[in-house]
Amino acid sequence: MRIDVLSIFPEYLAALDLSLIGKARRDGLLQVNVGDLRDYTADRHRTVDDTPYGGGAGMVMKPEPWALALEDVMSQASAGDSDGDPAIGARRPVLVVPSPAGQVFTQAVAQELSERDHLVFACGRYEGIDERVIEWAQKSFEVRPMSLGDYVLNGGEVAVLAMVEAIGRLVPGVIGNPESLVEESHSDGLLEYPVYTKPATWREQGIPDVLLSGHHGQIARWRRDQQLRRTSARRPDLLEQLHSGALDKKDLTTLAELGWTVEGDRLVWDATPASSS
Repeated sequence: MRIDVLSIFPEYLAALDLSLIGKARRDGLLQVNVGDLRDYTADRHRTVDDTPYGGGAGMVMKPEPWALALEDVMSQASAGDSDGDPAIGARRPVLVVPSPAGQVFTQAVAQELSERDHLVFACGRYEGIDERVIEWAQKSFEVRPMSLGDYVLNGGEVAVLAMVEAIGRLVPGVIGNPESLVEESHSDGLLEYPVYTKPATWREQGIPDVLLSGHHGQIARWRRDQQLRRTSARRPDLLEQLHSGALDKKDLTTLAELGWTVEGDRLVWDATPASSS
């Protein structure tokens, strides 16, 4: 996979050289290129922003530096094709634009993007990027404005670090034990169960007896129940989105104890939960 990141603060992305993503870069699993948007300016001040039309606070990122930078990324990717990488360029690259006005980035989106050959991230700053860049880029890119959540950051760099890590770790070979990806939070629409390690007693606190039982079926059931309980307590919205067909009878029994009922193919909160006794 090829990943290009464009920013006015390329040093912000130095963390991509660390941990598993950095190792994946060194091993050739991920080709990550970080470019400085100011290299595509024409004035001695390397200006990338100007005042907004219509007035208002803040500044807006100018369109021409972005167009030149994106054209250069496309040119470099095409040169890579001619060097013997037929995968890159097989489909239009995805241009991810971090924005509080974008689609919410989820584990499902991360999985989808991990299967693409070429991702480009445009780190906006100030009040954002001139909207004409988004429209113009659709000729060459699949443009995806993307938000980490309902809050605002100073720029796109933090969001890109999070998204590249979430996507990159799903690329085959990046995680040493791929089975660890299967039981993570959000992999099945639920939060992950609690985990424990040695010692069995720590500061007078023990661990659930079932984890010491050696009974794999009971452990699996306990973990599943803990997923349901944790999701109900912390992220009930995830249960509301879950299709009831993905649940077995024991799941439904646990959820009934927590106050959930099935209506049609969805779960609905019930103010009078069944007794857990």
